[in-house]
Amino acid sequence: MSLDAKIPEGPIDKKWINHKNNIRLVNPANKRSIDIIVVGTGLAGGSAAASLAEMGYNVKAFCFQDSPRRAHSIAAQGGINAAKNYQNDGDSTYRLFYDTVKGGDYRSREANVYRLAEVSANIIDQCVAQGVPFAREYGGLLDNRSFGGVQVSRTFYAKGQTGQQLLLGAYSAMSRQIGKGKIKMYNRHEMLDLVMVGGKARGIIARNLETGEIERHSAHAVVIASGGYGNVFFLSTNAMGSNVTASWKIHKKGAYFANPCYTQIHPTCIPVSGDHQSKLTLMSESLRNDGRIWVPKKKEDAEAIRAGKLKPTQLAEEDRDYYLERRYPAFGNLVPRDVASRAAKERCDAGFGVNATGEAVYLDFAAAIQRYGKEQATVHGHDVNDKELVTRLGKEVVKAKYGNLFQMYEKIVAQNPYETPMMIYPAVHYTMGGIWVDYNLMTTIPGCYAAGEANFSDHGANRLGASALMQGLADGYFVLPYTIGDYLADDIRTGEISTDLPEFAEAEKEVKDRLNFFINNKGTHSVDHFHKRLGKVMWDKVGMARNAKGLTEAIAEIRQIRDEFWKDVRVPGELNEFNQELEKAGRVADFLELAELFAKDALQREESCGGHFREESQTEEGEAKRDDENFTYVAAWEYTGDPGEAKLHKEELNYENIELKQRSYK
Repeated sequence: MSLDAKIPEGPIDKKWINHKNNIRLVNPANKRSIDIIVVGTGLAGGSAAASLAEMGYNVKAFCFQDSPRRAHSIAAQGGINAAKNYQNDGDSTYRLFYDTVKGGDYRSREANVYRLAEVSANIIDQCVAQGVPFAREYGGLLDNRSFGGVQVSRTFYAKGQTGQQLLLGAYSAMSRQIGKGKIKMYNRHEMLDLVMVGGKARGIIARNLETGEIERHSAHAVVIASGGYGNVFFLSTNAMGSNVTASWKIHKKGAYFANPCYTQIHPTCIPVSGDHQSKLTLMSESLRNDGRIWVPKKKEDAEAIRAGKLKPTQLAEEDRDYYLERRYPAFGNLVPRDVASRAAKERCDAGFGVNATGEAVYLDFAAAIQRYGKEQATVHGHDVNDKELVTRLGKEVVKAKYGNLFQMYEKIVAQNPYETPMMIYPAVHYTMGGIWVDYNLMTTIPGCYAAGEANFSDHGANRLGASALMQGLADGYFVLPYTIGDYLADDIRTGEISTDLPEFAEAEKEVKDRLNFFINNKGTHSVDHFHKRLGKVMWDKVGMARNAKGLTEAIAEIRQIRDEFWKDVRVPGELNEFNQELEKAGRVADFLELAELFAKDALQREESCGGHFREESQTEEGEAKRDDENFTYVAAWEYTGDPGEAKLHKEELNYENIELKQRSYK
């Protein structure tokens, strides 16, 4: 069965403006009688809640943290893309559109990506007006830097904490509406089910995480903006609380889940140090602007470094393999994330890894420090041959650009990255897959929308760096506030939705029954015991490289872990209290179902594209090899009662503005 994405007719550069001009509106007086629930208050949810309330709707916003300021959006360090062309280096709306589609390995929907590029410039203006402290050049203009997969500088940034500063901007906009009573904020609340009345999304069941109370909340529409599902791997760069529950609950109520196997492996993470770890730390991709990635050319040097007999700073330049610069001269260290990640894995698998486990490469700033130092020495009329002075000046420039990242690395690894190269290795980071949405961001459930990382719509099989913040804010500030009105125009006479309806009672009973099961099950193993086992299967067999044999084995192993989980999980504590083990139990139960669909999706997609690398489908040079004849579609899965029996629906992808061709960054 094919899906209707409701893409407007006409030229791609006119689709969005024409669509906005022709969709229905809700007048200001009628907005006051319409309620909208927003689940998740990161950049997508926070900007959506603020915008919808500013327009006059009554918004109920839910986050499981104690404050929206703790949303995982703060972890996006490096920047946000926008086609402003401030650097006069050839950027444009079309170029951003092209780079994003190519970076996603030609597996994203053209119309959505062009709209994203189109509204990107508005995002920067919005955030500057909110007071976001973007970096500026000497003359006062906003500064830009480059990110992977592009040959222009279009990334706006606030040192190494861009996500946090943007989130504070959205939070300030939310706070204004909370103060006016237009947003009712539910902190420390978790959505545990979607309530449907008459085939439409009409509310949610939520748990107050402080008291354990189960609550019913009604609305005329529900927006899911709860982020991605990278924690299905247990070890990831995601916050420990990040989960799939909100998305999975609406999936089980009828929302199709699209491309779950499209998961991004980020190349610049601090390597795993042992079994004690519960999460990994990301070093921003912005570091690849100035850091050079390398491993020793000789295995004996790599072995000596691993044994502690040789320091990286002692290795001569001619004995270093800057493998990204060697393999991809046109883009060098700024190839897309999936390409850089696989290249690092290939070098480490070949025996050139540089930490004790052999799973790390170097990210070296020595050359950048010298380059910036000489530039500053020249500017100030100092001797460029004074190495000590040049080094000091160079370190000051690097500190101004990346200082908090260097500080974070030193606190975790206990090594000074100004003096010795950072060690990095790929790790699970972002999920391009998610809930299927049409051009209006509506799921296959009428009245249920998905925004930001929770939906699948913009990044194809690989997300370019600095595009997550762009998509989240584009959806929340500039897309959803327009498109949701077209649906809500039918609800101006509906009136308040009662929570006494039998559908609410039934959903509440299902939630309570599940929670009671966890509390009363007399198992012998903790929730984390099962989550770690799941994560190992996912990383080993559904991780950076996949093959049919491993995926088939993974599906069987995931089922076995899930069966054992339901028989043998132990959740201490009580139901009606603050109980984080109970929270985790519900989230891991959902991960155990998602994981099987994830592997099933990866197994049926018999091609390599972006972050989905099937070993059976690669070029002679080891690059991802697509099969455009058979797989140029979005795989949207319908829940049928068992993730292993999910039904596949296809949205065919038509490329009318960009030529389909094998990616090359050489």
